[in-house]
Amino acid sequence: MPFRVTLPLLALLAFLVVGIAGGRKETRGNPDVIRLVSSTPRSGSARGQTDTIVQGINTALNEIDRLVVLTDPDTKQSKTYKIEYLDLDDATAAEGNWTIEQEIANANQAVADPDVMAYIGTYNSGAAKVSMPIVNRADMLMISPANTSVNLTIPGSGELHEPMCYRPTGKVNYVRVVPNDFPQATLAAKWAADSGIKKVYILDDGEVYGKGIADLFDKTCKELGLTVLGHQSIDSKSQEFTPMMTSIKPLGPDLFYFGGTSQTKGGQLFKDMVAVGMTCPMMGPDGCFEQALINGVSLDNFEKAKFYATFGGMPPEAITDARGLQFIEQYKKFNKGNGPKDAYATYGYECCIAVLEALRIAGRKDRDRIREAGINIRNFAGATGVWSFDANGDTTNPAMSLNVVTVSMKDGKRVGEFRFVKSLSAK
Repeated sequence: MPFRVTLPLLALLAFLVVGIAGGRKETRGNPDVIRLVSSTPRSGSARGQTDTIVQGINTALNEIDRLVVLTDPDTKQSKTYKIEYLDLDDATAAEGNWTIEQEIANANQAVADPDVMAYIGTYNSGAAKVSMPIVNRADMLMISPANTSVNLTIPGSGELHEPMCYRPTGKVNYVRVVPNDFPQATLAAKWAADSGIKKVYILDDGEVYGKGIADLFDKTCKELGLTVLGHQSIDSKSQEFTPMMTSIKPLGPDLFYFGGTSQTKGGQLFKDMVAVGMTCPMMGPDGCFEQALINGVSLDNFEKAKFYATFGGMPPEAITDARGLQFIEQYKKFNKGNGPKDAYATYGYECCIAVLEALRIAGRKDRDRIREAGINIRNFAGATGVWSFDANGDTTNPAMSLNVVTVSMKDGKRVGEFRFVKSLSAK
């Protein structure tokens, strides 16, 4: 039976795995090498998104020919390091998604290698809760291109003393370049209200990320005066949800909201909603902003009802600032002329150039110096704009986008893809 991840269990593991990592001896490293590690699901349906993250990281490294010159601020001595990058998979083919065991193994592998100076990851917020304390105990900078759960960074937002239980040293080492779920959920609800939607029905997958963002969406809808017809968690192991949709249809929702991912049946819910004759739009968060969701649904469904997805950032076609456009050109240069397919590429790139900035500021190969430099990055001109990390490790860049699945003809074939609709703003 697949292992279901619950919040208390993750918090317990957060303490237990620290001991696993802490008891391992480091070996002598290579004085001329700095290694970066990423940990994302490279198996399963998220592979499309993590491919672009990895390509974004490689684009940043290719720009500098995988060499970096660090000048120690104390001694004023400069040294050139070769940058090596290790792309780790925290998923298994059997599960098709990340697993606790694999994420623990990846984090332990990283901290046991004295040449590893930064951990880029994770993709899933639940996976971050497993590896954060391991990486924290090693005084290593951890930076995510995709985690959005508020509980990872904001005190009082979760349970069991989160996020302090992920910081056994008491130091902040975890940061992320994407906005957390709070603006994503609240701006989605605001868009619904501004669009004339009056009644919503909310489903979630019962997991850390999905339920968390659905609860925030629920709360904001009620504050804005929308009627929440119901809110329930699904069993994401179920194969179909037609009876559930049949029971909800008489309530007449103007919008379905699903807190979850492609892997936890976002596409199946949409397909079953349309199958029972409901044509109201459905909306999901960035966990549904995947080609895998579209691929699992007949394109006819998207012509009967709209499927929207919010995303913490701007897709490549919406980037207009000079630094972002430079990234796109560099990405094409190193990817046979092909541009980035989605915003995850931008955030993989952003993570890597932020790590390179932390290395530059630290000036030497020292995990704790690099960690401190990274969490204190301020007014950084990146591909997503000018931003800083706040005291919690969150980005100050609030960019948020709304995207919709469209069906069109390409090379004589009908294809479905997410297309940018508009940027979402709290103003």
